[in-house]
Amino acid sequence: MRQVTRALSVEGHIRRTIAGRLLPGTDMLNGIMAVCQQHKVKYGFISCAIGAFVEATFMYPIPKEGAKVGIVYSEPVTLKGPIEFLGGQGVIGQSEQGDYRIHLHGTASDKEMRVWGGHFVPGGNIVLATLDFIIQEVSGLEMLRKFDEETGFEQFEPKKVEE
Repeated sequence: MRQVTRALSVEGHIRRTIAGRLLPGTDMLNGIMAVCQQHKVKYGFISCAIGAFVEATFMYPIPKEGAKVGIVYSEPVTLKGPIEFLGGQGVIGQSEQGDYRIHLHGTASDKEMRVWGGHFVPGGNIVLATLDFIIQEVSGLEMLRKFDEETGFEQFEPKKVEE
């Protein structure tokens, strides 16, 4: 079988670094979005996120015949805590309407030391003690999350923009 490389890419620049801590009771993704709004970050990436949750909620891919790329995503899975967030990273972008879209994957361990992982979703990852994170803002490009006909999912589409 011949290997094919297909990619969309543009060049940009790291503009700023923002370090933060979310306090107990804060939802991780909603809290990171609030920090992005506070610092006027539209596009960037979460290079590091670690901490602990009261509960953690994520999805993972499951096989499905007939799906455009052979998978769908599970219903959200919620683990009751305490949960150690071992690490996460993600992309910060916008919808076509200008709403924040954060695509964050990570791993977490439960009280029996089982490790779980997946695509973390807003509203279900409540900080227990702390969530420490680093955001890298980028310039010279935009990351709009749009529906992708080929995959059947929303995907980021990088595009070069003038600075």
